[in-house]
Order: sequence, then C-alpha cells, then structure tokens
Amino acid sequence: MPDIATNSPAPSARAILPTLWPESGLKLRSQPTPEQERLYRKQRLAASFRIFGRFGFDMGGAGHITARDPILTDHLWVNPFGVHFLHVRVSDLLLVNHQGEIVQGGGRLNRAAFAIHSQVHRARPDVVGAAHSHSLYGKAWSSLGRLLDPISQDAATFYEDHALFSDFTGVVNATEEGERIARALACNKAAILQNHGLLTVGQSVESAVWWYLAMENACKTQITAESAGKPLSMAPDVARLTHSQIGMELAGVFQFQPYWDQIVAEQPDFLD
Repeated sequence: MPDIATNSPAPSARAILPTLWPESGLKLRSQPTPEQERLYRKQRLAASFRIFGRFGFDMGGAGHITARDPILTDHLWVNPFGVHFLHVRVSDLLLVNHQGEIVQGGGRLNRAAFAIHSQVHRARPDVVGAAHSHSLYGKAWSSLGRLLDPISQDAATFYEDHALFSDFTGVVNATEEGERIARALACNKAAILQNHGLLTVGQSVESAVWWYLAMENACKTQITAESAGKPLSMAPDVARLTHSQIGMELAGVFQFQPYWDQIVAEQPDFLD
C-alpha cells in the first residue's frame, strides 16, 4: 500500500529503524520536505480517527488525537469538536497555536483537547502524536487507581513505561490541569488518568495511536483475568526484556500499518 504522502515515518523513527526492528520490513527512504511531512502527519491523524471510530472509542464529543506540526512546531493539528470520528477528513483538521487560537480550519475547538494536549506537547519536545479518548475498558480500569501489571506479552509494552494521574478534578478546561497531567506522564509513553481514561504519546502519530489500542486491550485483558481469578505477573527481568522487544517506537509504527492499509482501502474519503 503506498504511503499516499510519498514520505515515511517521522525522521526520528526512520533513522533508527534498521537496527531496532529489521524484521518489520519497513525501509529507509529519503528525507521528506517539511510540507510532505505535514501532509503525512495529517493523513495519519485523520485515519486515526476512523480507526478509533471503528473500535468504538467515540463517546459523544469526547476524545482527541493531536499531531505536532513539523513547520510551526508549537502548533498542533486536532480534530474539530462535535464531528464523529468516522467522519473526520484531512480537510476537517484544525491547526491550533499554543494560545488556543485556531489558525487554520473552520470547525470548533474542544477546550479539553487544547488544555491537555498543548501542555503535553510543550513538556515533551519528543512527542509528535498524543491520543486520548473515553474508551470503555480504559475508563473502567482508570477507576481502580492502579497501574497495569505485566500479565501478558502485550501488557509488557507498558512495563515501567506508564504513569498514574490520580488528581481528577472534573472536565479539563484549564491548562493548569494539563500541566499536572504532563508532569505525571513524565517520560513515559502512557498515563492512566484516574476516573477519566487513557492518554498515550509517541514520536509519531502512528505509535501514539497503536499504544492507545494496545493499552485499551491491556486494560480489557486484566479486567477479564481478574474477574476469573488472580492473574500471575511475569518476573520483572522478563517483563523488562519483553518491553525492550515490543515497546520501542518502531514497534508502534509497524503495528499501526495494517490499520492504515485497511482504512485507506475501505474509507479513502478521509484523504479529502
């Protein structure tokens, strides 16, 4: 399947691909221009909403995924408030500056999206993509105020690489709470927002979205396992090894690709 924008994953990911995950089959390509990289990120962002919609991660107007703009690096691309995930197109995306002003696009801005994501992107220059929604199992697990245990190979993706934000104070409308979430996230790839849901980040839109899919699945798995008994966690050294094998950026990029291919084949209107 062609990459549509005729360029490749974010440069940080592309540079380390051959040494970290050669079995992925992804290849080095020429450096994209800033304009090509912008289009690439916007296309993956719009596709990601279609993927979230397919997984049922929609909940009214809640949920947002952002992509850092590669040209105006203190600006974010985000979905318009009130548009169903399954209807989002590239042309619908909003470009928002760090003052919360829409500088491109005609939709409405979700203030919670700005309050959370602007501060996460500000605190983490390495973050290109960030994803948050009110998915069922993420919400259920968040109510327990616990980190995930390494009870499966997939769950080890987040071993010693996710945080708990326990200071829920209602709908996030102020950047001050976004700052607290960013501090709790620290250098991890994900955070459990207690009584709220999940937040994942990556050096690309692709990895941020895959981490979200994987974390929702890990929450579902642990809830299911604990309903049947007491699940056994793997030993810490095994969990760390497994994390090193499947928890790196390029693994996230690769795992996103089949979903991208499916959306391009079945819902190409998102590219408009």
